[in-house]
Amino acid sequence: MKRILRQRVIDPLTDFLDDEVLGGVILLGAAIIAVVWANSGWSDGYFEFWSSYIKVDIGPVDISLDLQHWINDLLMAVFFFIVGIEIKRELVSGELQNRSDAVVPVLAALGGVAMPAIIFTLIAGGGPAADGWAIPAATDIAFAVGILALLGNRVSNGVRVFLLTIAIVDDIVAILIIALFYGDGLSLGWAAIAGAGVLVVIGFQKFGVWRIWPYVPLAALIWIGTYESGIHATIAGVVLGLLVPVRPFRGRDINTKLEHALHPVSAFVVVPLFALANAGIDLRGGVLGDALGSELTWAVIAGLVVGKILGISVTTLAALRFGSGTLPEGMRRAQVWGVGALGGIGFTVSLFITDLAFTDPLLLDAAKVGIFLGSILSGLLGTILLLRRRGAGPPAETD
Repeated sequence: MKRILRQRVIDPLTDFLDDEVLGGVILLGAAIIAVVWANSGWSDGYFEFWSSYIKVDIGPVDISLDLQHWINDLLMAVFFFIVGIEIKRELVSGELQNRSDAVVPVLAALGGVAMPAIIFTLIAGGGPAADGWAIPAATDIAFAVGILALLGNRVSNGVRVFLLTIAIVDDIVAILIIALFYGDGLSLGWAAIAGAGVLVVIGFQKFGVWRIWPYVPLAALIWIGTYESGIHATIAGVVLGLLVPVRPFRGRDINTKLEHALHPVSAFVVVPLFALANAGIDLRGGVLGDALGSELTWAVIAGLVVGKILGISVTTLAALRFGSGTLPEGMRRAQVWGVGALGGIGFTVSLFITDLAFTDPLLLDAAKVGIFLGSILSGLLGTILLLRRRGAGPPAETD
């Protein structure tokens, strides 16, 4: 029984964390390349390359996007597909299936979304910048888990589980925010086509279709229907991920098979390409100075650094104080502040929401500078707090 449990739950989680750690290193490298390229003598080539348009015109489908948005809308659907798979696994057989284990990180994640949005809004005020209220609400799993990996045995596995659970709940909320607040107006006809595709997928599963290839054209239909409907196309990836069965289907572990096949593609190809296409910002010509003088930049920084640590930590400690749940085994209450700070590393999804929120280059640049600086400060602060607090206080009580 223990061997089966390890194969179905622990091994996939270990593989996921290993991919996230290495993926975080590659992601960091891609971001650095993007910034260097955008500030080099070849900067014009950088922006021209990602602005190159590719058009797909097949019957009623007429999609024309630049290369950057093909990555953001199509390839990132693979990233969100993996997110959907992980969310379902956590709900069915992971940390979110048990209320007593899930309640504290769920509340912490909600606090870590609400507080950054509030602080951002108070600083940014009204006007066009207000559309970026969700930018500091996201946590980047790859970078946050990567920092914990660098800390090694100086932090317990309980800290890793707590942070990962918060990040997954954070992803759920971010997906809902994208779906509800960053669409382009709903086309009911195309939404119905996407919905019909989902129903066919469910029907295939009812009839025991276990081979993956029949689902591929359906996935394409659902993505096209979602894109044309005005709902952001990456939501199609989330929905499809949630439809993947967690438990063995017709004697086959489809969930693990798909994740083993696609998670490396997401971590090592899709997300680094996203960073390469979106992280480039030309800081020359006074751009950095203008950004540092922008309320938007400081709203993002404050949201990530102050909002995340207060939202996650205060909510967690309040939940523990009122007996709403427990911390994972081996995690100390003092370490909550370090986890809260690491939650402020909001690189990937924050950049993603920035692209949805703004079209003005000045606002895009200001928000990106805020994301870079806020994420760096959060990472440093989280590392310092975890190292200082690793021996402070007794371990949290567990059931």
